[in-house]
Amino acid sequence: MTPLQTYQTPTAFKHGLGALTHLATEAKALGLRRPLLVTDPGLVRAGIAAEAAAILQKGGVSFVQFAEVTPNPPVALVDQAAAIYQAEGCDGLIGLGGGSALDTAKAVGVVVTHGGSALAYEWADPNPIHRPIPPLIAIPTTAGTGSEATLWAVITDPARKIKFNIGGVAHIAATVALIDPLLTLNLPAAVTAGTGMDALAHAIECYTMAYAQAYTDAVALLAMEYVGQYLRIAFAQGHNTEARYKMSMAAMLGGLAYGVDSAGAAHAMSQTAGGVVDAPHGPLTARLLGPVMEHNYMAEPVKFARIAQALGEDVRGLSVWQAAERAVDAVYRLTADVEIPTLHALGFTESQIPLLARLAFADPQTTGNPRVMTVPGYEAVYRRAFQA
Repeated sequence: MTPLQTYQTPTAFKHGLGALTHLATEAKALGLRRPLLVTDPGLVRAGIAAEAAAILQKGGVSFVQFAEVTPNPPVALVDQAAAIYQAEGCDGLIGLGGGSALDTAKAVGVVVTHGGSALAYEWADPNPIHRPIPPLIAIPTTAGTGSEATLWAVITDPARKIKFNIGGVAHIAATVALIDPLLTLNLPAAVTAGTGMDALAHAIECYTMAYAQAYTDAVALLAMEYVGQYLRIAFAQGHNTEARYKMSMAAMLGGLAYGVDSAGAAHAMSQTAGGVVDAPHGPLTARLLGPVMEHNYMAEPVKFARIAQALGEDVRGLSVWQAAERAVDAVYRLTADVEIPTLHALGFTESQIPLLARLAFADPQTTGNPRVMTVPGYEAVYRRAFQA
């Protein structure tokens, strides 16, 4: 008998050029009187945090700012922000930033609702999250993680040198995703590339995962089409608003493609490897995506042939197997075109392969991979990734 599948999202998605100007209105509509604004020092320096603050102040919304978010946010950071939330009497959250800020905001919501430390809410069966987090407005400033749309927060445990997932239930979802592509106009090309490839990885892995279903397939395919058409343009011409808008939509759709499930081997590898070396998630996932697809395509040839079409490959006259291989080639070319750094450049060495393979195999996302993975299989993929 086929297991009962579920797709659920309680998030309202609101998007448009200049959407940030509606922040105070959205906050008041949720009844927020003193939200915690969770952001990072880079957005403070760039003036984006101040822009959001000015909109809240003009709209008469008092707030407390927590601007200490770091890449790959650790447990202690989440717990620190949660303590500030409670000490300041906050009644909701605004996450402003990339995936790290949005994931931190969601994890803070879990901690202030349930108590204790973020470490206690690592995904498990039964799920330790049993109540909704406070109202959360998620405002992405990159186009990649799709954290504004996912039911997950990825947090780092330095003691175990791993990243772990919190969520997998609608209780952790943002109440409102406020998506303003103008916030991505000043992203450096390298950040555009890494985050954009992360959006593609979400779409491809969720389209081919063992838990795929009609809704996730649909949004994943459109996310792939947008990345295939617009990532190179956004990388080369950062102020192209059409490209930025479509990449923002690709990120959102890639996040929606998750549903309540996980992805596959590329994310099992990048999340665990990110706990060993403090490398940025987007470029790391991007560097692993092609080798994982090369390993996986024979398990889902029809779907990989469809991926090739979504990425703009001409598959007329090709067999299913030839078309499936075109999908792998297309991702390798895109990875090169947007200048994704090598694993060596990201700080990894071949001597780490046995450790990295064992960690990836132990990650829950391994079970979603379309081809059965083993530790030797992960080692082979890592070796290929170092060669690519």
